[in-house]
Amino acid sequence: MPTSIGAPPDEDIFVTIVRGLGRARMNRKAIKVLDLVSHFKKDPSLKICNSILDVLVKENIDLARDFYRKKMMGCGVHGDYYTFGILMKGLCLTNRIGDGFKLLTLMKSRGIRPNTVIYNTLIHTLCKNGNVGKGKSLMSEMVEPNQVTYNILISAYCQEGNLIQALLLLEKCFDKEFLPDVVTVTKVLEILCNKGRVTEAVEVFERVSEKGGAVDSVTYTTLIKGFCSIGKPKVGQKFLKEMERKGCLPDVNTYNVLIFGFCESGKLDLALDMFSEMKTDAISPNFVTYDVLIRGLCSGGRLEDGFKFLDEMEASKGRGGQVSPYNSIIYGLYKENQSEEALKYLTKMGSLFPKAVDRSLRILSFCDEGVLGEAKRVYDQMIEEGGLPSALVYVSLINSSCQLGNIREAFEMMNEMIGHGYFPLATTFNALISEFCKEDKLSNALKLMEEMVGRGSLPDIETYNCLIDTLCRRGDLQGAAGLLQKMIENGIVPDYFTWNSLLICLTQRNDMAKKQKVVIMHEGAVDQLRQV
Repeated sequence: MPTSIGAPPDEDIFVTIVRGLGRARMNRKAIKVLDLVSHFKKDPSLKICNSILDVLVKENIDLARDFYRKKMMGCGVHGDYYTFGILMKGLCLTNRIGDGFKLLTLMKSRGIRPNTVIYNTLIHTLCKNGNVGKGKSLMSEMVEPNQVTYNILISAYCQEGNLIQALLLLEKCFDKEFLPDVVTVTKVLEILCNKGRVTEAVEVFERVSEKGGAVDSVTYTTLIKGFCSIGKPKVGQKFLKEMERKGCLPDVNTYNVLIFGFCESGKLDLALDMFSEMKTDAISPNFVTYDVLIRGLCSGGRLEDGFKFLDEMEASKGRGGQVSPYNSIIYGLYKENQSEEALKYLTKMGSLFPKAVDRSLRILSFCDEGVLGEAKRVYDQMIEEGGLPSALVYVSLINSSCQLGNIREAFEMMNEMIGHGYFPLATTFNALISEFCKEDKLSNALKLMEEMVGRGSLPDIETYNCLIDTLCRRGDLQGAAGLLQKMIENGIVPDYFTWNSLLICLTQRNDMAKKQKVVIMHEGAVDQLRQV
């Protein structure tokens, strides 16, 4: 020891011992360093006491508080900003917010004004526990809130979706010539983009960039995702080029966002270009890349390409044991009206996903037998286990519900199907439209047809016949004739059932003049379709 050469150890040596005990996770033994200090007939300094307190806080906040009250104050060491900062950190780490406020009061009673670090520690804990408003109120007590204060509160308001408060604080942050950090900027951009306010997100992004603020690949990716979400992936692609020019390298997530955007916009060739570009840039595709691309290709009618990328995914070991890309293949087959092939493919998947395939086949079997209750039970079990039902499962449940007259369940199931990204074919819509018509809920049936058209699925002869027949049974010949005209304009040839519904309606009304008009409409329709 230094005493062997006549030099007593200074406080830095004791601090080093304390920190060493902390690193060795012998935190409680750090208290005995005070005895070592006394051994050399020295009074413990504030620096030594603070170092012990910092180690004890990591072990137990109550132990640290006890040390402060009994040992430090007992030695006449009352503490400084750093002391109270350590205690505040310990209280906040254990979410003892009430005790944190008491500590603030204690400091003020002793004439010590809490510094920015202490306030920020408590504000951060308030925000983390959902008390953002209280955190904002606490900010008003501060003499000089700093950049960290604004980052904490802006991020917290973004987290709870309070965009107005987040933007107000962001503006104040700029006014004080503070720059929000990259995490905060990204959160602001994300919430703006999620609300479709992408132009405002660009404005915030540009202001931060012009002032020299930091942005990274996550920030750019967030902005690109925003443009993709409003159907403008090409604009997002321009930001990809910009980030590359500025030396901010895109990662696999950036490319995944763009591939998804182009797939959603129906620009499948551009999505494939993005896939090729990322491979050229030595960025390896991950599971999400293949999943998004396979779904886009199968949804867009390019089933053969979907199979090709599925093979590539399996060869690259990027499958990750997840069923989603395989379900996309089933959806592609369903969209091509190849339901039998889809069923065969589902059965083949049994070796890869035995539980999911077993559940699916049981649901299909119960639906075929008309045992909807059992089918729904297995479906609920599948969902609870985190399973992803295929389009075949949804279609079977919808058709079975319709056959049994459970129109509400069928409609709910169709919404779930659409929510999972599987848009039903006209045949599936027709099952629901037919049930609405049977229950004389014509307005619901017509709305469903409008939704069907709005999502790019064209009504067929069965759709129109069902609606025309219902209108005729209601005696609404004008409405039926209007639908007949739309039907012809869409190149669908009216059949026996179409004309029969119209003529029966007229017979019941005994209106010979209008019967003749229907015959003329029939002849005109034939001529019009010949021209088509």
